[in-house]
Amino acid sequence: MQDPHFSKAYPIRFSHCDPAGIVYFPQYLVLSNWLVEDWFTEGLGISFADFIGPRRLGLPIVKLDCEFLRPSRQGDQLTLQLRVARLGGSSLTLDIEGHANGELRLRCRQVLVHISLDSGAAIDAPADVRAALSGLLEEATA
Repeated sequence: MQDPHFSKAYPIRFSHCDPAGIVYFPQYLVLSNWLVEDWFTEGLGISFADFIGPRRLGLPIVKLDCEFLRPSRQGDQLTLQLRVARLGGSSLTLDIEGHANGELRLRCRQVLVHISLDSGAAIDAPADVRAALSGLLEEATA
């Protein structure tokens, strides 16, 4: 089985922070979206730009549960790690954690749904995505 985790480090920048000097919580969602894009392209070998562009597919978040455990500040190196928790017919559940300086900063569970950008309707996970994910699931789901 392949490693079920994908990790990537992102620098916390001034633009991520609020006037208090800590990451403004919606910016964690921006960073987690970068992680999903990078995971598709670098981890799964499926160009996310092609997925959205020529293939006209989308993967919006439809359910989100986040815990913000410790603040992150400008200059921190935030390592985000994702794990596939579940693959459904059209949905994909991801568990994401963020760590910096040896501390757990955030924990998130996201449910994403494959959609056609032309119709806006949910569709089955594309065959190449399903094949790439099959080796990553820690628990088989149909």
